Amino acid sequence: MKQEIRICGFGGQGVITAAVILGKAAAVYDGLIACQVQSYGPEARGGAARAEVIIANEAIGYPGIHAADILVAMSQEAFNRYINDIRPGATIIIDPDMVINYEAAPYAHLVPSTRIAEELGNVVVANIVMLGAVTALTGVVSREAMLASTLASVPSKFKALNQQALEAGMTVVAGQLP
Repeated sequence: MKQEIRICGFGGQGVITAAVILGKAAAVYDGLIACQVQSYGPEARGGAARAEVIIANEAIGYPGIHAADILVAMSQEAFNRYINDIRPGATIIIDPDMVINYEAAPYAHLVPSTRIAEELGNVVVANIVMLGAVTALTGVVSREAMLASTLASVPSKFKALNQQALEAGMTVVAGQLP
């Protein structure tokens, strides 16, 4: 088993934090092997951001991904840049409020993570909503590992909010499961 995951958007959306939490869920809580790399534009907040995670059950020879098995796009620019760098049959998850034109992926899973996060009271948990969706749709990590990793990665005063965001992401895709 080897899964190459790319999470992309713009700086300030928590793209890199999401990848770190995902990698920790795999390596620390599910006992798998994971590596994570990240990239963001020089302007940081508002600029392009990308983080990649490889999760496997055997040694990973190279930390970069060749073509994503799972693509999470949280901005139009990121979607446009990475939609052609996926494997056939890849799982694509987009925020339809941030990625308006997704005709190149008519089979994408639509997860309005920004809207859900706003409804929960804090837009900064949109990345955690997406992690819930990734977990429920792909099973790349267990729900228990994702919850434990999320709670271990956020300040204590935000644990309840982040748990709600994770559960909301899992719930919103329940009707989209394969």
